[in-house]
Amino acid sequence: MSRTGYLQRAAAGMVLAAMVAGAALAQDEPTAAENRAGPDLDSEHLFGFTEGTDLGVPGELELEQETTGRIGKRGGTFRAFDPTLTLKIPLSESFRLAPGLSFAAYDVARGAGLPSAARGGFNGAFLETRARLLDRRTAPIGLTLSLVPSLGTIDAGSGLAAASHGLEAGLLLDRELIPGRLVGAVNLTYAFARTRPDGVDAAELASGLEVSGALAYRVRPNVFLGGELRYQRAYDGIGLDRFAGEAVYLGPTVYASVSDHAWMSFTWGVQVAGRAVGEPGPLDLTSFDRHQARLRIGYSF
Repeated sequence: MSRTGYLQRAAAGMVLAAMVAGAALAQDEPTAAENRAGPDLDSEHLFGFTEGTDLGVPGELELEQETTGRIGKRGGTFRAFDPTLTLKIPLSESFRLAPGLSFAAYDVARGAGLPSAARGGFNGAFLETRARLLDRRTAPIGLTLSLVPSLGTIDAGSGLAAASHGLEAGLLLDRELIPGRLVGAVNLTYAFARTRPDGVDAAELASGLEVSGALAYRVRPNVFLGGELRYQRAYDGIGLDRFAGEAVYLGPTVYASVSDHAWMSFTWGVQVAGRAVGEPGPLDLTSFDRHQARLRIGYSF
């Protein structure tokens, strides 16, 4: 069996098993309903790339479709879209599992360091695990630990076929600055990946750090507007071995509950500052993108 075929079967089995397990849980108030003028808030999706500490309602399944768009790199045309489909299963007030499938579509024109690539389709699978350490309703802040191991068949930097696996570890913090109206969040993230392009024996090792902060303010009973600031650093080697570049992104965020069961959020971040080792110019368009956007749509049942 090919590597892609194996991943497809394994990922489909993982999602099916999760759905069967989740079906046995009792239903409670949907998370989208909590953000429709109620006194309680579900903070997870109120921001953009930054996320809140809430895990959803135990007994409730949530299906989330997320599409991340990345545009612009040095020396050529670069457009990438990375959709994912995730089933979120809160097993308790403080623990959640979320298996998911990832897809990809790339349009890369030949340029400096960017071999041409035009491909799309299934990419891989991941399993998000979240544990809430502090609940902001009973503690000064909310605090959640997130771990996301993943497998993929496409190199995220070039769009070329590759075997890859990695891990993203995040510490999520949030607080209601004005209860029921203004929410702030900070995320600290470390990630690493091992990627071996098809036809190449040697693997490429990379890692990165990200610190992000965001605010979301309720402007209507079911709508939050806000802003987000993110700082990212890229390294060669999985242990933050050799500094490669850094970037700062700034952009607006919007969240809306469209019904008691459905919600959507959107953000567009623009690289406003950065630098790449050995490259001229005020931005890092080698390790990072000029624009990054994310659209999320969720439905609970």
